Parts: sequence; C-alpha cells; structure tokens
Amino acid sequence: MLEITRVRPDGRAEVAYFNPAPIHVSRAEVKADGAQAVARIELRDVNYPGCLYRLTYDPTTDELRGDYFQAALEQTFPVVFVRAAE
Repeated sequence: MLEITRVRPDGRAEVAYFNPAPIHVSRAEVKADGAQAVARIELRDVNYPGCLYRLTYDPTTDELRGDYFQAALEQTFPVVFVRAAE
C-alpha cells in the first residue's frame, strides 16, 4: 500500500509505504511531465536497498501505473496502484 499524504509546491512528497509492515521511504517527489503527474519514490530499509517506484497518474482510471525496480534482485517489474475505498 502506498499512501501519499501531501505534495509540496517544490514537488517533495510525504509518502508512506506498507508491505504489509511499514517500509522506510527515503525520498519521494511528484513532478509534472507535460500533462501527466509522475511520482518517484525511493525505499531504503531492510531488504529494500534503494528500491525505486516510477509511477504516472492516470486520471481516467484513477490509478498510479509504472515500474518498480527491486534493487536487491536488479529487476524491474510493472506495477499498478488502485485507490482504496474509504
């Protein structure tokens, strides 16, 4: 689960990540790339040595889609995050 609680005007974002326990987010930013919002989220924790999400927001489906680089395995995987019902 990815929880984005705030995006500052300079692009820095406050993000929490759970799998299912919390994993430390070392950096997070959201920037405009043309008409799209692109998020980069770096994880640094036990078993997460610089893992990186690169996600683009799709407003038509209300999803974050992109890639997850698993640094320990040196592999990249496609990922999709859907908004949880409140």
